[in-house]
Order: sequence, then structure tokens, then C-alpha cells
Amino acid sequence: MAATKKPVKKRATRAEKNAPTRKKSAGNYAAVKKGGGTGKKAGGGMTAKGVAAYRKANPGSKLKTAVTGKPKAGSKDAGRRKSFCARSRSWKSERGLAARRKWNC
Repeated sequence: MAATKKPVKKRATRAEKNAPTRKKSAGNYAAVKKGGGTGKKAGGGMTAKGVAAYRKANPGSKLKTAVTGKPKAGSKDAGRRKSFCARSRSWKSERGLAARRKWNC
């Protein structure tokens, strides 16, 4: 008996699959800049305008901007800030560090 070879499947390209590509954000993120500062000056996160645009495009979204001030102890904002800081502790990229500065981590 002769061994028969299985036909090799060619991997389909993205165009052949007609799959959507990742879209670049439409200016909803603050540009990351070297230096200090917080918020848009430093980059690292969505601006208030960007969050508003996202929520308009995605009804029912609960996306919120960063907690940049000093929240009252035990408040929901304090919990969000604490959770974000714990989650982002390992972020070492320029954008990640800028986001952590913005949140005062």
C-alpha cells in the first residue's frame, strides 16, 4: 500500500477572510509625551472628549475618565483608583507610566 499525502491547507490572508482590521483610535487618546505632568499634558488615557465620543458610539457604556484628584476615603472613586493602581502595577511602557501618573499611582 502506498502512503498518500494529505493536501496542505493554505492559510487564508486577512483579505481572503474578509475580516475587519483593528481601527486606529480617532483622536480619543491623549498623545504620550516625554516629561512630567498629568492628564492631556502627559498623555496616557482617554480625554473627557474621547470618553464622551466613545459613550455616544456605544450606548449603555459605563466608561469613565480617570480619577485624577484625591478621592474621599471609602468612596467609589477611591475604590476605582485603588483597583486601577493595583491592576496597572506592572505597566512599564511610556503610555502605561503616563496613565499611572494621571491616576496618581
